[in-house]
Amino acid sequence: MARKFAVFDIDGTLIRWQLYHGVVDNLAKRKLISDELFQTARAARMEWKKRTDPDAFKVYERKLVRIFDKAIITISYDDFMASVQAVFMEYKDQTYVYTRNLIRQLKEQGYMLFAISASQIQIVELLAKHYGFDDCGGSRYEVKDGAFTGRKFVLLREEKPKLLEWLVAKHKADFTGSIGVGDSESDIPMLMRVAQPIAFNPSQLLYTYAREQRWKIVVERKNVVYELMPQKDNHGSYLLA
Repeated sequence: MARKFAVFDIDGTLIRWQLYHGVVDNLAKRKLISDELFQTARAARMEWKKRTDPDAFKVYERKLVRIFDKAIITISYDDFMASVQAVFMEYKDQTYVYTRNLIRQLKEQGYMLFAISASQIQIVELLAKHYGFDDCGGSRYEVKDGAFTGRKFVLLREEKPKLLEWLVAKHKADFTGSIGVGDSESDIPMLMRVAQPIAFNPSQLLYTYAREQRWKIVVERKNVVYELMPQKDNHGSYLLA
């Protein structure tokens, strides 16, 4: 019999920070990425923290990705994995209460759990194992003879639903009653595939789309969780559950 499943984004949805960013930060801290190269990311991150522009986070993230892509071919796989392990140990338990509890509840109810993230597959696998996910997917960077070749497969928004379809087929799961949780517009294509999408701490674009589609919206702020349930009317109203 096919099993029910739930799929979770990881960065900013379960973990309170971005694992991809954490790995790059750690590599820079260990001087495996030059200060000169990393300075552009620091400057862009400060602009995001100042909230100077609604797209400041995207600008910062794109610069961070370019820095990582440029630096990775100079970093050994062993050094990379040392940073992955350090970031995993630092952030593995820095989670949101809502999603952490939801994972536990769904496991108790017999759901299969999938984790899908654009972060490097090595750290995604560590987190997935730590929280008892059945399978996972992430961005992959080709390695040969202990070194990165520069070839990569980054898990973009268009690939997330394809990967989800593959995981569902692989594990003979069932989309009926399926649940998905994401926090940004990059998760929209994946959330569109499940029966019960949840926009958790959504970005502006995800929030707007979720309201249009009448999806459940959840916000966790400090030690309070706000669950917003769509109402059966024609006014787009939500009820604070």
